[in-house]
Amino acid sequence: MSAETLSVTVCDATLRDGSHAVAHQFTAEQVRAVVGGLDDAGVPVIEVSHGDGLGGSSLTYGRSGSDELELIEAAVQTAERARIAVLLLPGIGTKDDLRAARERGAQVVRVATHCTEADISPQHIALAGELGYTPIGFLMMAHMNSPEGLAEQAAIMAAAGAEAVYVTDSAGALVPDGVSARVAALRERLGDEVAIGFHGHQNMELGVANSIAAVRAGARWVDTCTCGLGAGAGNTPTGAFVAAAERSGIATGIDLFEALEVAETTVRPLMRRPQIADRGALLLGYAGVYSSFLLHAERAAERFGVPVEEILLECGRRKTVGGQEDWIIEIAAELASRSEVVA
Repeated sequence: MSAETLSVTVCDATLRDGSHAVAHQFTAEQVRAVVGGLDDAGVPVIEVSHGDGLGGSSLTYGRSGSDELELIEAAVQTAERARIAVLLLPGIGTKDDLRAARERGAQVVRVATHCTEADISPQHIALAGELGYTPIGFLMMAHMNSPEGLAEQAAIMAAAGAEAVYVTDSAGALVPDGVSARVAALRERLGDEVAIGFHGHQNMELGVANSIAAVRAGARWVDTCTCGLGAGAGNTPTGAFVAAAERSGIATGIDLFEALEVAETTVRPLMRRPQIADRGALLLGYAGVYSSFLLHAERAAERFGVPVEEILLECGRRKTVGGQEDWIIEIAAELASRSEVVA
């Protein structure tokens, strides 16, 4: 297929991955404003839920400021063309959460597991199909599995009924060659019946380059966030990706100037901090650490008086994965006690 004929479905995850960056404090009013702007820009899929998915509001992952079902309902009521998506991590979200979100009008669900644990997803993917969702598989921390291993995991999700499966670079640890290899492996294993997606982070400032590489290798879904608002250094910025895709002969169906308008007037004022690859964020990618760990690590660093980079590097050495946020406190405490012994 030539570059001129490539097209992708963009899912803007500002109101889900961006939830991490605002400590899960989005309001219904903010959701309506963002969804309205993205819908006007022609974004086809918009994800809304707690940063850690349905049911994520907790002491471990962070309490939501608003009931996520109310946020989902507000998004559905606002969108005139876009479909509203939600994220579910089995073990955090439940089947009842899936049903409740569907009752509020959510149409797409991404069922996410660690990249070696797809076998916990089939019951949720199957139920999603029964409920009338477009079910999508999400293989997180994709850098921690080989292309061939990731393809086998994707096959489990596809067999359960997933209409697309994502190579999810949760740590922003992949470089373009690694993305291409994984997408190509999934493409070869799954054939043309199941679409491939890519979800990138900016921890090593490769979100746009990785996303373009993914499309070149056969991905047909790409995740972005407006202003890059997301965990760690943020996600592939919607405006930058749309612009780069247009220059690369890849059709998104999104009006670049409308996307930039909602970025500047609606999303940027919501940002609590710049989405940049500073030292801590860059080390997330370098060490291969889950992007949402950054704020947890910064709080632990302040509490125990140890450098945040030491915490992140130790998390990488221990191969921590999403869902192990409580381990960060233990790691920080251990590092602090070692420092005391040395002193």
